[in-house]
Amino acid sequence: MLQLRDKVTLYSVIIMVVLLGTVYILIAVLRIPQMPVDRAKQVLHPAWGAFGTGKVSAIAHRGGGHDAPENTIAAIREASQNGATGVELDLEFSADGVPILMHDDTVDRTTNGSGPLTKSSFSDLRKLDAAAKHRLRSKFSGEKVPTLEEAVEECIRLQLTVYFDVKGHPEEAAATLKALYKKNPVLYNSSIVCSFDPDVIYRMRQSDPEVVTALTYSPWSLSHFGDGAPRFSSPWKHYWMTLLDVALDWAQHHVLWRLCGISAILIQKNFVSQEYVQYWAHRGVEVVAWTVNTKVEKEYYQDVLQINYMTDSLVEDCEQHY
Repeated sequence: MLQLRDKVTLYSVIIMVVLLGTVYILIAVLRIPQMPVDRAKQVLHPAWGAFGTGKVSAIAHRGGGHDAPENTIAAIREASQNGATGVELDLEFSADGVPILMHDDTVDRTTNGSGPLTKSSFSDLRKLDAAAKHRLRSKFSGEKVPTLEEAVEECIRLQLTVYFDVKGHPEEAAATLKALYKKNPVLYNSSIVCSFDPDVIYRMRQSDPEVVTALTYSPWSLSHFGDGAPRFSSPWKHYWMTLLDVALDWAQHHVLWRLCGISAILIQKNFVSQEYVQYWAHRGVEVVAWTVNTKVEKEYYQDVLQINYMTDSLVEDCEQHY
């Protein structure tokens, strides 16, 4: 006869097996097929603007926010002049639904205005100086908050690869980007849609399976800040969020990438290693590191790991960005 403890253990194992089986069945039914590797490589490793023997792409993070005001036309042009392979641009929406470039959900950090985007019409945003808080504000004074379409037109003209970083609004973003790709078919082989939010990527692949996509990820980000400091002073809340971090990490590496059919994972640079790159390579997924801001680090990613990286500056070492 089984003891009570053995029965509980047996039942627990059975429940775990059933749950895992259900998860994998759902993935098999709902997953979107991964883009062919050759197609993804056209985007991730274009024939122009690559560095080193591994054809590594240097991507200007937010357009290269150290060299010019982030998420502006000036930043895109500066990145091109400084030799970037491509630019990462943040997609947001004004209160009246106009797709714009903006990282934050308020305008306070980067402009001379204040307040949330949800209360800022595009006409109001257009009056702001997007260079007001930048270290080179005198050089770029009067730079405007651009529309998504304006930025894309400039990137196409300059032959820059575009990493669209979608901050939220899954339905609106997917519809906006689908229309943008249909209007500019060149984007299918010169851009990638990225987001921390799996819902954004899943909806994007659902609406247009031909778009190359990536999940963005920063391990332990629910319980810790980028510099490693705990987010919460309450031990209970800290441990609870740490547990959620563990669950999210498992989901990222076993469920979400397969469900969405991604071609790349964008991960905070401190968690990248040769073993990690190989882990994803075996799954047909490329690793892109962010944010790589020193010459020594860039040489390591170009010559040793031979993977793409994002940087805030193409011309000099600059402050670490998390």
